[in-house]
Amino acid sequence: MAVTKKMREFVQNGSQIRKMFEEGSRLRKLYGADKVFDFSIGNPNVPPPKALKDLLRAVVEADDPQLHAYMPNAGLPETRDAIAARVKADQGVPVEGAQVVVTCGAAGALNIILKSLLDPGDEVLVPRPYFVEYGFMADNHGGVLKAVSTRADFSLDVAAMEAAMGPKTKVVLVNSPNNPTGAIYSQASLDALARAMTAKGKEFGHDIYLVSDEPYRKIVYDGASVPSPLASYANSLVATSYSKDLSLPGERIGYVAVNPAAADLAALMGALILANRILGFVNAPSIMQKVVAGIGDACVDVSLYQRKRDILAAGLRAAGYEFTLPSGAFYLFPKSPFADESRFVDLLKEENILVVPGSGFGAPGFFRVAYCVDDRVIEGALPGFGRAMKKAQ
Repeated sequence: MAVTKKMREFVQNGSQIRKMFEEGSRLRKLYGADKVFDFSIGNPNVPPPKALKDLLRAVVEADDPQLHAYMPNAGLPETRDAIAARVKADQGVPVEGAQVVVTCGAAGALNIILKSLLDPGDEVLVPRPYFVEYGFMADNHGGVLKAVSTRADFSLDVAAMEAAMGPKTKVVLVNSPNNPTGAIYSQASLDALARAMTAKGKEFGHDIYLVSDEPYRKIVYDGASVPSPLASYANSLVATSYSKDLSLPGERIGYVAVNPAAADLAALMGALILANRILGFVNAPSIMQKVVAGIGDACVDVSLYQRKRDILAAGLRAAGYEFTLPSGAFYLFPKSPFADESRFVDLLKEENILVVPGSGFGAPGFFRVAYCVDDRVIEGALPGFGRAMKKAQ
């Protein structure tokens, strides 16, 4: 067989998110879109801000002969400078354009980081639950993903993270607000994690890098804020995208921002920029680079997501579901009434409700509900959620 054994295994055990999304397409053909309640994929449904549409139109209509030309692999200088200024203002660290690489989304950002940092067999520590593709990304570059359980409320268990660090640990990857839990890791926990990483780095004789994946940074509720990992730790990088805060997942635009105090900074930046090219990204799309350079602090209307969260949470709580209310992102991660959550996911599927098993995020016994859907989908699904819970009791 031409396909490698590893890829055959990856395909077989691939993303539960995509599998459920494809199942939704099948069910909609059978029963009609209004009879299927698909919470499988985190596809933003709040419209992009008007400022983005206006700016996109202006960029496309401008008489710029270089709009579609080749550019530096790290991105347009004006885009890198604009991003750096926003990171500096937001995270309180003096990042400059030279420490930014514009990427094809957060996935592109994470891949060039791991390509630059990992030697074969190096470990990437990640709090559990975690986004399933982290494992594939680590493997892309010879790394090994090592998951460490969080506390019952999904906050960081710093002692467990420290205990899991070993001589092969090269990267600690955090995602806050978290997919799938919506948890925000506190400044105190990030500071404690940084102290542990510093001590372990000295013990093992090499730097350990903190990588923060934060495309949901602006999607927060109830006055919450997201602490700065750059401010906590010198050897730190941010990987992010505009997919969620501007509702642009299909445009594949994001960036890496590197702490200017990071060890071996010049070599790290050179590696990131080269990786952007040789992994095949080359550079992020030129039109979207122009747009994000001028977009400022524009963001979708987060209050719409908070309303969706509150409608869903109230309905599930009334039906007897147990969960920690998310502080950010647009996911709810309830506990399954069965230890094998796939049994309960199947009960929900009988109600034409599609959710993702928690085992897909390294957390069996839970399931993820992506509430970035129309309000009618949430409201229409609540009776089915109630019936499924009664069947499980």
